[in-house]
Amino acid sequence: MPAYAQDAQADEEGYENEPIVVTATLREADVQDIPIAVTAVQPETLERQGIADIKTLSSITPSFNIQSSQTETQGTSIKIRGVGTTGNNTGLESSVGVFIDGVYQSRPGVALGDLVDLERLEVLRGPQGTLFGRNTSAGALNITTKRPSLSKFEGFVNASYGNYDFMNVQAGVSAPIAQDVAAVRLSGTWRKRDGYLKSSTGATSNDRDRWMLRGQLYVEPSADVSIRILADYSKVDEKCCDAVILRETELQPFFAFHGLTNDGVDQSGFSALKNLSTNGQQFLNSAKQWGLSGELKWDIGGAKLTSITSYRDFASESSQDDFVSVLNYSVGRRGATALPGLPKNGDNITTFTQEIRLQGTAFNDKFDWLIGGFYGKEDITAQGVMTLGSDFQRAVSAGNFGSAAGVNPLFALTALGNGGVPVNAAGANAVNRFEQNATTFSVFTHNVISFTDQFSLTLGARYVDEKKDASFDQLSGTNGACQASVNGVLTAAVPSALRAGLVGLNCFPFVAPVTLTAPAALGGGLASRFLPLPREWANTFKDDELTYTAQLTYKPNDDLMLYGSFSHGFKSGGFNLDPTAANLINSTAVLTTGAAPIYADPRFDSEKVDAYEIGAKATFGRINANIALFQMDMSDFQVLEFTGVQFTTFNVAGARSRGFEVEVFGRLHDYISVNASVTHAKARYDQNCTAGVPAAVVASVALLCGQDLTNAPRWAGVTGITYDGPLNSSGWGLTANMNVSYSGSRRTSTQAVERLSSGAIVPLPLDRQEDYFKINARLGFTDPSERFTFEVWGTNLGNEITRGITSNTPLRGGGGTRSRIAFVEEPRMYGITVRTKF
Repeated sequence: MPAYAQDAQADEEGYENEPIVVTATLREADVQDIPIAVTAVQPETLERQGIADIKTLSSITPSFNIQSSQTETQGTSIKIRGVGTTGNNTGLESSVGVFIDGVYQSRPGVALGDLVDLERLEVLRGPQGTLFGRNTSAGALNITTKRPSLSKFEGFVNASYGNYDFMNVQAGVSAPIAQDVAAVRLSGTWRKRDGYLKSSTGATSNDRDRWMLRGQLYVEPSADVSIRILADYSKVDEKCCDAVILRETELQPFFAFHGLTNDGVDQSGFSALKNLSTNGQQFLNSAKQWGLSGELKWDIGGAKLTSITSYRDFASESSQDDFVSVLNYSVGRRGATALPGLPKNGDNITTFTQEIRLQGTAFNDKFDWLIGGFYGKEDITAQGVMTLGSDFQRAVSAGNFGSAAGVNPLFALTALGNGGVPVNAAGANAVNRFEQNATTFSVFTHNVISFTDQFSLTLGARYVDEKKDASFDQLSGTNGACQASVNGVLTAAVPSALRAGLVGLNCFPFVAPVTLTAPAALGGGLASRFLPLPREWANTFKDDELTYTAQLTYKPNDDLMLYGSFSHGFKSGGFNLDPTAANLINSTAVLTTGAAPIYADPRFDSEKVDAYEIGAKATFGRINANIALFQMDMSDFQVLEFTGVQFTTFNVAGARSRGFEVEVFGRLHDYISVNASVTHAKARYDQNCTAGVPAAVVASVALLCGQDLTNAPRWAGVTGITYDGPLNSSGWGLTANMNVSYSGSRRTSTQAVERLSSGAIVPLPLDRQEDYFKINARLGFTDPSERFTFEVWGTNLGNEITRGITSNTPLRGGGGTRSRIAFVEEPRMYGITVRTKF
């Protein structure tokens, strides 16, 4: 819901259409006076819709979408207008930047903390690179927390309880320590809830168990200087994120053939989705982070200086087993088959940023100018840990060969490369470490030239210089079955029809040692010279770009603004932090003709966007109405795909999002406010999206051409109505809100189709989530003193069970026989909340 000026107890003169102040242009301005498509959300709106973090923002702004896969800390992606980067690879950066108090949050997982004690939240749509910098090619979230009050002591406490044993406490207090000069503010939140997914093994998933604490010091030593210092710490320790088996493989009957009494799937299909039933062992996801930032604002006479310095430290860990109950594999050190003494699986990310801006006006305020510079340094250590379980070879044989290659061929065929003795893969493991050190520097300017009171032109530009150094090192790795498979294939002892499958599965990339050797007959050395196997690497990525924008604004009167704009945006390239990123890509030629080996480049290119927008913002008394028509043309669009065996990252030559947005919000009465928003976006890959794409990924890219982008519904909308006024003459207040959100049909997988071994292209099953409505409602009563409020609430009251992401189940089914998993969004939630303020 777009923000509106809130006046719970209207005075006798009635409601005035007060301006909604935002900082989307790094200047305070009325949202109706800036030539940018932006939705400003007030804290009251977040509370009424039960929005505790950015994951549920789509219930109030239809252009926004966010989804997570098996971990929220690593597998989260954000999209605006259907455009965004798929998650689950730390090397990929988001197309939607998240900024909290002016500080860039380097990954979506870092930004998933609870929203508490906010001043406002702004959703900026379209490229924002000129002012907000790198990785805002689709848009930005600009979040501002409340600063301490210099003049009065104030505070609040909110406590909630709901279904799934949901408990949430939020609190904040502000106190001056030197009247009108210095003050402190302390706020925090604790949220806990049982998981809504339950496995046949007894495990639960998708719970909440997190807390956050934020402290601030605000000082105004003079009218010209202000200093704000913030510190925060948060911790997450949750069971997340299992998935429903939405489609089981046709090869399921063959698990018994391979000697397994349990095929690992007890519940599947749409009945499992409806009942929120899964089959996996326990999924664990934890994180802790802390940060410091300082903001200096100084009016130096004729210009204002702003400096923002920040440091953040983020550490995550995840452990999980397969999405089925057989013991295929464990990720991390706490899985069912994990060996003792293994290190953690997760990320460590530290970031330092420094931004300086100088801004002012000239020529009788006809020229509003801003210049600035930005420096950022980010260090990433991403560690992948996996162990194969006792059922790995039997289960994967069943799920990929059926009965075609005999009983347990992944075990039996290893004998051909191990002197006649088969090798069990149970206990095979690897610890893979990826490191990336990145620096970015930019200078920018943003200027508004007012030719008349009606006409103005905004010109902005930013030069960005990026450098990243990255490497892959395997700290340890052992897999006898993989080595035996390599021996059998390279000596031609394994039948040719089974070679690729034997190596690809026994040498599952996450547990394939980089030290695998070739037979002496081939000269020995590393087997990765002959077969597509993981190999260590180190490389450097460099890029620079000039981003820019031009906006022409016409205001025929105070109640109408027309604008047109063009923006060129940029999202940094980088590295595919995956063991397969630098694999051999011409294995057949090497083995058959003796060709020199050619290895994949672990780098991917920067993504660029050219965006065109025309819009109008109008005020009709108490009602504001905004419309924007947009087109975003992306080149070198970054894509991450999971094939069922490995993650691949590549650039698609072109994609486009074209459509329009309409927002209407305001008041029908002193106590009644309304909102309605609709987005129509046709976000698709170009029909010819393989132009200039490297040969190694053309086959994957070609399948995307002409398809819709993932999680990009053509139509999405939100409408709501709120009464906030007196209950009766008793002095009690009443707040009643209902909000309905709609999403059209959308794709939920990276690929919509797949190519079979015969060459035929067929649809991937169950790619689309059908359209749906979700309803949120809240009813609250405030006592005559306005100190206490009592609320009952519900979200997704119709209990629509919807999918965020659908993917191939790892190692279970091949082309035409895929098992498919679905990551499920929140079902119906309801509860009560008590609020007090002082």
